Parts: sequence; C-alpha cells; structure tokens
Amino acid sequence: MRLVKACLAACAMLFAGFAAQAEEPVKIRIAWIAAPTNLAPILFAKEGVAQHLGKSYTIEPVRFNGSPQMITAMGVGELDIALFSYSSFALAVQNAGMTDMRVIADDFQGNVPGGFQEGYLVLKDSPIKTIEDLRGKVLATNGAGGAIDIALRTALSKHGMQDKRDYTIVEAPLPTMKALLLEKKVDLISRTIPFAHDPELKAASRVLFTQGEYVGITQTLLWAAKAGFLEQHKAALTDFMEDVIRARRWYVDPANREEAIKIVTEFTKQPREFYDSWIFTDQDAYRDPDAKPNVQALQSNIDNQSNAGFLKAKLDVAPYIDLSIVEAAAARVNKK
Repeated sequence: MRLVKACLAACAMLFAGFAAQAEEPVKIRIAWIAAPTNLAPILFAKEGVAQHLGKSYTIEPVRFNGSPQMITAMGVGELDIALFSYSSFALAVQNAGMTDMRVIADDFQGNVPGGFQEGYLVLKDSPIKTIEDLRGKVLATNGAGGAIDIALRTALSKHGMQDKRDYTIVEAPLPTMKALLLEKKVDLISRTIPFAHDPELKAASRVLFTQGEYVGITQTLLWAAKAGFLEQHKAALTDFMEDVIRARRWYVDPANREEAIKIVTEFTKQPREFYDSWIFTDQDAYRDPDAKPNVQALQSNIDNQSNAGFLKAKLDVAPYIDLSIVEAAAARVNKK
C-alpha cells in the first residue's frame, strides 16, 4: 500500500510539472497614448527582437487618450501595465487610493542633458522676451496638473507670478496648439515631441524658456503595475522586460535607423519626412537603455506637483518603487 501511495504521489507531481509547462503564456495588457513616442504598440515589430514572446508571455497594447482613463482601467482590472506621467502616478496613489501601485520601468524622460529640451514657445516676432513679459498674457497647457502645466506654473512662481492674478491659463489638446499660437489666440504654447519638430511651427516660433531650467530632468512617463500582478507573474514579466530592453536598444541603434523609421511610418501612416530629422536621435525623447526610471527626478517632479497645489500632501515615492524586474532583465541583456 505504501508503494502504491508513493507511486501515486510521484505521478501527481509529474502531472503537476507537465501542467505547469503547458500553462498558457501570461497576457500583458499595456497602455499607450501616442506612437512612436510610446513604443509599446511597435516594440516587437522587428522580428527576432522579442525572444520570449509567445512562450512565457503575450502582449496586448491598449490605446488610451490619457492617464485618467488608465487609473480607472487599473482599478477594475482591465489593464496590467499603465503608462503614467509622474503627476498621474501621484494622483493614482493619493486620490484613487492605489497604494499597491508600483513604478516598474521608464517610458521616457525629458530635459536630459544633451537631449531634447521640452519648453515653451512664443511667436518669433512676439514682444515677449522674458518670463516677466508674460504678465497679462494667455498661456496654453494641455491640462491642469499635468507635467507641462506644473513645469510652467513652477517657472512662473519663481518669478513671483500667480495664475489668474498675473496671467491666464487655458487648456488645449497638444495637436491644436500650433494653430492657437499662429492665430494669436494664445501667447505661449508648450514645446513637446513630436509637435516641436513641425517645420511651420519651428519657422514661426522661438523658445522662451525650457522646462529643464526650472524643474530639471523629468520622469515624463513611466510604467506602473500593481504589486500583486508583479509577484504573481515575476518570471514572465522578467522575460518581457528583457525583450523590452532589447527592443529599445534596437530602435536607437544608428545601424537600424532606416528599418526603424520604416516601421514607424508604416504604423503611423505619416511620411518619412516627418520623422527623418529627429526620431531616435538626441532630438527625440530620452529612453534609458536599461529601461530604468530616474527615481530622483521622479521625486523632484512630484515635489513640484505638491508645491503647485495639485496634491493633498507630500508623497514619498520610495515605497512605490519596484525595480527588481527591470534590473534582473537588464542584467540578463548586459551579460549576453
């Protein structure tokens, strides 16, 4: 009888092993807003870059108009990896009570020395020469409490200026800002990728100041996931992040630029001329080669958000950072 029981136990263990091997790959639903700034929908367009795709995981890029909808989707379990600005991440933790949210990877950073500098534009022939000249003017941002808005308010506050008292802020979608400036409906707009590279806008405008002058490097967009999801699928997520790092490096490698631009133009249906002078160069968004977020910049950015009055209280980001997966993945890639 003991022998029978032992055999049954051994068989059970064997079948359990086979079942584990036969498990379906983990489905990873990841958010994106605009390609190619967000690489998620084209990450693995180059065949062979993703070595674990279809084996330990599959990927489903899900498009959103902005981060607020992602907060809702994460809350109801319809999304696995959110694409948050630093400001929306802080709001998800504080306002939505998502204290189990963790920053896991970099999407892209702004104002990195030697790279593209986000900033603010006025018309080339505008009499506005300094920040003080913005008194009484109408300024456009893409949304109150967002990264662009907070950086603008921070710069103005350092010159003793306050919203409504000294200037007026209006909200406008980023694609409409060029027309608002050229038609003189506003006096200042943001300088962001890809709109900053529009030839007509470049010819008609000049940079008044950059974000980096006042807020330094920004962890503009980041990837975030819930702690439970990370713990449950750590092995598959490490495989995924290994492929992500490999893909990010492939895109920025000058040797691959022709093929990379072809992938982008086919996906976006934009002409090559729209991208040729800047994409995947130092005039593009900065993407960390190991996909690691800049935690120091993230804390500074959220402090600015709090100082501008868009958070209920200060937020220490340290408890909400989990780089274990991205660091393990980077170690694999760097070892090969």
